[in-house]
Amino acid sequence: MDAAKPLAATVIYPETDDMGEHETQFNIATFLVPLLAAFLALRERVARVAGNQFWYFVEGKPTRCRAPDVYVVDGVARADPERATWFTWEGYKPAFALEVVSAKWKKDYDDAPGDYDAMRAKEVVVFDPGAHPGHPRRVRWQVFRRVRGRGFVRVFAGDGDRVESRELGCWIRLVTMDGHPRLRVGMGPHGDELLPTAEEVAATERAAKEAERARADAAEAEVARLRAELARLRRPGGDRG
Repeated sequence: MDAAKPLAATVIYPETDDMGEHETQFNIATFLVPLLAAFLALRERVARVAGNQFWYFVEGKPTRCRAPDVYVVDGVARADPERATWFTWEGYKPAFALEVVSAKWKKDYDDAPGDYDAMRAKEVVVFDPGAHPGHPRRVRWQVFRRVRGRGFVRVFAGDGDRVESRELGCWIRLVTMDGHPRLRVGMGPHGDELLPTAEEVAATERAAKEAERARADAAEAEVARLRAELARLRRPGGDRG
């Protein structure tokens, strides 16, 4: 009789569940990921920013998993090999995670806190784009953190256009772009300064170059005018008054 195979060799941890997601969830997450990556790079913080990969948090139980819409893992450089899955028993845990509430909102409200607690996440922001005033449970923002002596608890629930991420040292701000909700990185004491997107940086650089070219053209035109005036004055009979 063959010896029993080691647990790690017999348990299959899927890389995907082949389930789709709403376009709003996808766009919010993919818009925020490069902004968070750029912000952490500015702070020289070595971390991986990504999203929608499975995190398994109970070895041997592949059903105990969650795929954050956005997550940050400290100590994993952007140049390190890309991963299909994460295993918390290998020492990984999210420093930050963002959960964008789906149409099946009860699942996100009821299951997310316990799952992220089991994942040993430090801070989780739950953003509900479908929340509206007057609903008995749904709110735009929820923030969960690890609090000494209390464990993983909800420290904020409410509306408004922004919440603070103490773990990342920035704010997560809700803005409307082309009529759609997007989340951006806010900086400063109250998050009033938006970290520019790559497109905005490029547009600013183009505008600066165009302004510099305009100044150069104006200066060149003025030099040409002065030379022409000087030549006119040097001609015999030129107006020297």
